[in-house]
Amino acid sequence: MANLLSQIFYKNIDFEGQRVTEKTTHYALIIISILSFLTGLALQSLQTTFFFFGASVLVLTLVIVPPWPAYNTHPVKWLPRKGTKKSE
Repeated sequence: MANLLSQIFYKNIDFEGQRVTEKTTHYALIIISILSFLTGLALQSLQTTFFFFGASVLVLTLVIVPPWPAYNTHPVKWLPRKGTKKSE
């Protein structure tokens, strides 16, 4: 079971994908916070504010955390390996 989960969740994500996920998370959390506040203010309920914020963060986590193939569209091109000489 652990091997199956490892195969599903252990994939490469390039630097551009990391930048995209970071910016997406940053902006989404700002929008979620504002919407949660406005919802709680309109309904005069702190419980609604926290529930809306928590549920939104959970959905955002499920969208952002898995290593989707879109996060690896710019793979790193490594230089070829140089031949090594044995010192005599």
